[in-house]
Amino acid sequence: MPHPIDHLLQQPEGKTLEFKRDLSSPRNVLKTLVAHKGTVAGEVFDEQPMPELGLDDLDTTAMARVFGPTRTLEEKSLQTLKLLRTEQGRLVPTRGAVLLFGKTRDQHFPDAWIQCGRFRGLDKADIFDQHEAHAHLPDAVEEIELFLKKHAFKTARFGAMRREDVWSIPLTMLREAIVNALVHSDYAQRGTPIRVAFFDDRIDIESPGLLLPGMTIEDMKSGVSRIRNPVIARVFRELGLIEQWGSGIRRIFDEASRQALPEPVIEEIATGLRLRIRLAQQHAPELPPSDTHQDTNDDRASLSRLESRLESRLESRLESKLAAKTVLQLGTQPSGKAELARALGHTTVSGELHKQIRRLLDLGLIEMTMPDKPNSRLQRYRLTQMGRELLVHAEGKRT
Repeated sequence: MPHPIDHLLQQPEGKTLEFKRDLSSPRNVLKTLVAHKGTVAGEVFDEQPMPELGLDDLDTTAMARVFGPTRTLEEKSLQTLKLLRTEQGRLVPTRGAVLLFGKTRDQHFPDAWIQCGRFRGLDKADIFDQHEAHAHLPDAVEEIELFLKKHAFKTARFGAMRREDVWSIPLTMLREAIVNALVHSDYAQRGTPIRVAFFDDRIDIESPGLLLPGMTIEDMKSGVSRIRNPVIARVFRELGLIEQWGSGIRRIFDEASRQALPEPVIEEIATGLRLRIRLAQQHAPELPPSDTHQDTNDDRASLSRLESRLESRLESRLESKLAAKTVLQLGTQPSGKAELARALGHTTVSGELHKQIRRLLDLGLIEMTMPDKPNSRLQRYRLTQMGRELLVHAEGKRT
């Protein structure tokens, strides 16, 4: 006997979706219908047009900034990305375009924002700090990451040859989780923003929207992916925020294993999905990262002496103090120009910094992390093998 909701779940070709979710209870039937509501008519939510709006309702300045000069944002290009589509003889933005770059996104999607909170302890009884991220979705990734960094701490680990900056939270995993939440949230759902909750022992990321029909949590963990918002996903991939479809969750689990962290937990909650990432050590908001102030002062003094010696030797080789500082900074972690400027104590990216980065690229000492998109705002730079050898050589001459 056909299931009573079968007629609601027909695809345009007349094929019925195969479900892995139990439909034996009224609650599970309702959850399935809610998860499927955006595609019952054969249309994907973020590809649907918004005929009351026009191109002027999109922040084209922000679009040009994030895509960079390598991509010309003409009407044809925007149609290819499905940011625009034809509706009744005129080009109008899609829901995805407004979610990504809408000037008044909150007016049309009042719950398309991110609620960030830092809580004392292991529950939400005592909030220490909070932040609301209403930036364009591509910019929200870094905004959320900055909030998390604000409540983490960075230490210097000294190896045989150099120092390495170590964050107290797993930033690689968290960045993947943030991107996953922004791409896969159900923006048609009302009353629930994306939530990022930082507790003393974990970070929870909750995104609205139940699993799509046919998907299970085990599928997610194995790398199987069904994209809820293909317009948002395509733009994120163009910007380098997504490397490969379906790989984000798998990379989170692989990175947890590599760092010997507890396995992350994915669970369905009333409003959607929660991804829980356990931390390697407890974080108390009001406590300093070191056991004693003396240890902190000793580390800082050692770091200062080491950097001063390295910088002096690199400067003599590169004939530029700024180039030496840049190489030294990139010896700790890949960085973009804005990150380099901040690390060097500059308020903006100066012309001289642009010049020295070009020079270091020409010398083969540094390289781009995204060489196929040289002007991407997400571009970062790292030391080449030659650059690492230069740094090692300078360190080897320490007295």
